[in-house]
Amino acid sequence: MTHVRESRPHFHFRPWNVGRWLLWGVFAVMLAVAPMVWTSGLAHTLLSQIGIAIIVCLSYNVIFGQGGMLSFGHAVYSGLGAYLAIHTLNLVSAGGLALPVSLIPLVGGLAGLFFAALLGYVTTKKAGTTFAMITLGIGELVWSMSLMLPEFFGGEAGVTGNRVVGKPVLGVSYGPQVQVYYLIAVYCFVSTAAMFALTRTPLGRILNAVRDNPERVEFIGYNTQKVRYLAFMIAGFFAGIGGGLTALNFEIVTADVVGAARSGAYLLFVFLGGATFFFGPILGGVLMVVALVLLSEWTKAWLLYLGLIFLFMVMYAPGGIASLLMMNLRVSAFGKLGRVAASYLALAGTALTALLGVAAMIEMVYHRQLNAALGPELSFLGATLHSDRFESWFGAVFVLVVGAGLFELTRRHFRREWDTIQQEIEQEIKRREAL
Repeated sequence: MTHVRESRPHFHFRPWNVGRWLLWGVFAVMLAVAPMVWTSGLAHTLLSQIGIAIIVCLSYNVIFGQGGMLSFGHAVYSGLGAYLAIHTLNLVSAGGLALPVSLIPLVGGLAGLFFAALLGYVTTKKAGTTFAMITLGIGELVWSMSLMLPEFFGGEAGVTGNRVVGKPVLGVSYGPQVQVYYLIAVYCFVSTAAMFALTRTPLGRILNAVRDNPERVEFIGYNTQKVRYLAFMIAGFFAGIGGGLTALNFEIVTADVVGAARSGAYLLFVFLGGATFFFGPILGGVLMVVALVLLSEWTKAWLLYLGLIFLFMVMYAPGGIASLLMMNLRVSAFGKLGRVAASYLALAGTALTALLGVAAMIEMVYHRQLNAALGPELSFLGATLHSDRFESWFGAVFVLVVGAGLFELTRRHFRREWDTIQQEIEQEIKRREAL
């Protein structure tokens, strides 16, 4: 009996992931509709900064969350991309280069890619703490060079430019902020989609493996240094795009864009958003703009509040906001979220009470140190506090102690209920698998 091998090709059809397409559609609609909902000039400026922050935070998460590489110098690549972009913009304005303004961010991306390839070859030869220290050293080196080479970096004044170049095309001159926002929104959507696609490629998968178990990756024949190097260059490219958009948005680039404070902000807010989930850095980018712009306008002690929030997240939610959302989605999928809804309200209320007491003390301390000439009185959330009276300090301490005590009692009750729910979910999963 002879066997005939069928030569026709076999096609495998996979059903569309409707939920994923829906999420991407909602993301695109939100980017398109946002400036129509918030129509003020301040809102357009904030939305533009949020779009840039999302790109850079996602690029940082390529090496941090997906590759396990803790970098203290990611601002080097976004910052150098911004400098090259602003110099290119000035060259276009002077007529020395025929390039559309809409492509200037790609110049920043190529600059970020170039410097990531140049510096990353040495940086990625090591991993872990050594890698982190090398990135910190490179970041400080570049920042010091920004003051030593004023011909390129512009010194303390920075480099300025004008994004309105030539005649408008289809009415688009990039003069109004809303036009710049839509350019940023397009780059934000495309960059986000590209970095998400990276997580589904073999490179993205092996990068996760290098993060989790580099020895095993070496054992199966992969060069972990090469994988880290490729990821580092990809992250540098998208960081440079964010830097190029920054140059267009502000029309000025200063040495702050390559400083350690900017690199630290990327690390902090990617962690707060949730580095283990793809959408975590998106949340982190939004939080970064809200904290750096709005919170800093509300109080002079905003860095202290930010540090307290970071400490609170490390203690009670080390996976970031994204992990909290995903854990509760899992509980909601099994219909058990209602059992902890009251506990969530109690946790929020007691935490805010404790924060109120802390904030009152912080504001009185800052008022005594910085605004003593204005008198002892200060306004705090509609109430008048006296920084030199015992009653105000006692009230703040009392609110803090009561709030913290109730929070701890509520947290323990919530933890017991949460553990019970998790056990019930695991039992339900085993029951379904046995069917």
